Amino acid sequence: MQGPGHFPADPPVRCLEMLEVAEEAFRAGNFELAAEIYSSQQEELPRTNRALWLRKGDALALAGRVADALDSYFRAAMMNQLSPDELGVLVGSIARNIREKDLGLPSTHSHTHPAAPHSQSSPTMLSCPKCNLLLLDPVTLLCGHTVCKKCMCATGAPDCNRCQDRMKGKAESDLIHSRDFKVNVVLGNLLEKWLGKETRVRRLLVEGQLLRERHNVMGAMEKLSTALQMAPCDSLLTAERADMYLLMKNFKQALADADFVCRNQPLWPQGHCIKAKALSELGRTDEALKEFLYCVALNPEWSSMKTEAQKILCDMLLPTFDNVQASLGSPFHVQPSYNELKLCFLNSSCASAANMPLPGCSKDLLFKLTKCSFPVNGSFQTKEFTEEASRSCGHSIDKTAAIPCANLKRKHPNSLEDNQSAAKVIKTDNERKCENSIESEIQDIPLHLVDACDFECSLCMRLFYEPVTTQCGHTFCLKCLERCLDHNAHCPLCKENLSQYLAYRAYKKTFLTEELIIKYLPEELVERKKLHDEEIKELSNLNKDVPIFVCTMAFPTIPCPLHVFEPRYRLMIRRSMEIGTKQFGMCIADDLKGFADYGCMLQVRDVKFFPDGRSVVDTVGLRRFRVLSHGQRDGYNTANIEYLEDQKVEGQGHEELRLLHDAVYDQALTWFNSLKDNMKAQILSHFGSMPSKESELQNNTNGPAWCWWMLAVLPLENKAQLTILAMTSLKDRLLALKRILIFVTRRRPR
Repeated sequence: MQGPGHFPADPPVRCLEMLEVAEEAFRAGNFELAAEIYSSQQEELPRTNRALWLRKGDALALAGRVADALDSYFRAAMMNQLSPDELGVLVGSIARNIREKDLGLPSTHSHTHPAAPHSQSSPTMLSCPKCNLLLLDPVTLLCGHTVCKKCMCATGAPDCNRCQDRMKGKAESDLIHSRDFKVNVVLGNLLEKWLGKETRVRRLLVEGQLLRERHNVMGAMEKLSTALQMAPCDSLLTAERADMYLLMKNFKQALADADFVCRNQPLWPQGHCIKAKALSELGRTDEALKEFLYCVALNPEWSSMKTEAQKILCDMLLPTFDNVQASLGSPFHVQPSYNELKLCFLNSSCASAANMPLPGCSKDLLFKLTKCSFPVNGSFQTKEFTEEASRSCGHSIDKTAAIPCANLKRKHPNSLEDNQSAAKVIKTDNERKCENSIESEIQDIPLHLVDACDFECSLCMRLFYEPVTTQCGHTFCLKCLERCLDHNAHCPLCKENLSQYLAYRAYKKTFLTEELIIKYLPEELVERKKLHDEEIKELSNLNKDVPIFVCTMAFPTIPCPLHVFEPRYRLMIRRSMEIGTKQFGMCIADDLKGFADYGCMLQVRDVKFFPDGRSVVDTVGLRRFRVLSHGQRDGYNTANIEYLEDQKVEGQGHEELRLLHDAVYDQALTWFNSLKDNMKAQILSHFGSMPSKESELQNNTNGPAWCWWMLAVLPLENKAQLTILAMTSLKDRLLALKRILIFVTRRRPR
């Protein structure tokens, strides 16, 4: 596109002002006004200006007046040969008209590269999100999405184009190599079972492509021919064979295959691309231009196809007659010696000019792309005959340099449904039968092939629930796999080392496996979910079968950090997080019963995992409880419990309790302040600051928080602490603390 800086260096002042107005109109999208101003200024400029003709052509093209635009481009070509880059606006405008008016597609286009159509032999659910074809050797990425092994190897790193999940950091970088990921065993077996023929066809296609990359053309053609015998109406296979014929310079056969593809997949740009190349090699340049323009119309960002169209148009607009400069001042006429490919502006009906659409728009049927002579009633007539015929209809041909954007139409309907139905009209009966048989095969998977045993976890022997797939390709229920990795960082089936997978700790569900279960095994899934919900409900009960961590003393409101490394406690902590309670009991050990009869419930505030599965759990004490009965679940201890509450006192007893409380608090504060600085610093870093006195002593069922803080920091044995923890009388607890403070104060060295 030419800018205003390309205009004459010294135009008249008024011309310069008008050109600036035209440029503003151009930038504002008012192309009709811009073209009109450019036309008026061409008459006032001291000499004809090529840049102005190009700018006017761009404005007319963007306004949809392609025929008029070509007049301007041709004028510029007569002054100096056009370059393909100067026709970018023209090609874009023609392609946009085709896209919007002929094909009925939206003006925007999100794909940057032409994509293959869905294979006729692959349901969408079982298609690879990268290549859009039936999954072959399916590999499940860490994000849970599944792609073809070949597609993942081609990218070099398993980044998902669905969720844009990109692994970062050292733990993830160890997993980005495609060789670390094996074929998903469950999905691979299902594809072989459900779509055996389609899978074999897909494999033959891939094998053929690999042979072609190795320059074994005959071997590749043999693979494609075998695949087409199994799926004779597959557009992708036919397109691959057409491309192979191009490579072998068998352009007629390539054209035949490409034409078949375009009729079956009229909205697939790759089919038009192959057809355009074949036509170009056969010297049928005008038809090749149509196909290149369709490629651009279907994929506006396909720059290479746009460039090819620009090159052809550039050649078509190349003037070859003599004394061009002498004719610039008057209406030009093409000499009979102009024997190269020309573009002619023809009237296709005798309709009055008043009822005609704008020249160059998609509905304008006035243009036709031809060579020097035109086929009329089966024979070729000269250009002069065509002009005479046109004049007899009441319209004269006043331009021989107009591009036929309108007749680039292929009579495509204005909607996708109409387009597909129109394509079917021209198919032979055999093709229709062939296609219908394939379509009926792939509408759905036959129910007799669906077996719940194919979706059975090898650990729990039940239907997959939240299926996850390891990098070795085996699938398990999420909870089943986590329990196995608690004990051993190896695959339960193949024993492959999964330490890196464990370190990543982003266990994502395998979406495709779950989607297949939802679609084909809905009743079994309901039963499986019901069983899972019952287990969760049972685990969520904080009075019955409460998980017990047997370790140390814990007190209400006091932090209790834990280092978890035993498999049974890994499971216990994970379950408390998953069910949402984030709570478990803490008791000290007992030689006879296994753990003490009293303890404290802990609330998980945060969990930090290490690559080897260990974790540091930040917890804080909640409520005290008494153990009613002891039990076990999956290796860890459980208990039926009842919660303890302080007894409330009123009247005179409440006042005596307050006086005792204040006295013991002051005594405790004095003792703490008397400690050495290093000891105080250790206490503060571990337990935090000493809580302040509370205005109401009996608001909390556990009593004042400072009592538990003091009990935690005093140098007492666990049994003594347990005795005070079990007290339900605040008065008794305060008296016990008073005696302990007196004792530790007297024992302190002076």
